[in-house]
Amino acid sequence: MVLPIVRYPAQVLRAKCRPVLEVTERHRKLAVDMIETMKDAHGVGLAAPQVAVDEQMAVIDCSHDPECVTYLRVNGEDRKLLEFMPIVFLNPKIEGGKLKEAGEEGCLSIPELRAKVTRPEGIKVMYQTLDGEEVTVETDGLLARAFQHEIDHLNGVLFIDRVSAAAKVGVMRRLKWLVIEWAADDAKAAERAKRQQANAKA
Repeated sequence: MVLPIVRYPAQVLRAKCRPVLEVTERHRKLAVDMIETMKDAHGVGLAAPQVAVDEQMAVIDCSHDPECVTYLRVNGEDRKLLEFMPIVFLNPKIEGGKLKEAGEEGCLSIPELRAKVTRPEGIKVMYQTLDGEEVTVETDGLLARAFQHEIDHLNGVLFIDRVSAAAKVGVMRRLKWLVIEWAADDAKAAERAKRQQANAKA
């Protein structure tokens, strides 16, 4: 089922999410729905708070670009990207390498806004699967950036928080206008729905 994606400035996007202490059928269904929602929105990642769930759970799928990493090691073994997608991960811990690189990012919760963000080029991330397995992933490229972006979400951090000071003024100005546009669009949609409901009863 495709879930509604929470949009900035919703408070849940600033929540420091709770760890998942016990995986239930609710989490398994949520994972399926999050993957479907991510794909429907043409995203490469989605975190639980983006669908209004404040738990440490997220999904990633970079399979549209098999060459987006130069290496991928899972529990110390080399793996191919396509056989490892999609990823559902819980309670992650992350370590970033010393080398940094800038890359353009967007967010499904902040549509129509993109900005350059500097992050570690390579990462090591440890997480749990839905089956309780402990997994360690070492990688770079788009997958590393996606992990960092989604883990930020689980800590209430958005990509707009990580843009340079020089770029932030312009980004926040643009975001202010987008929020106004979204509110106007929501009001129009609500009015259309109200009219349709009234016509259906007539």
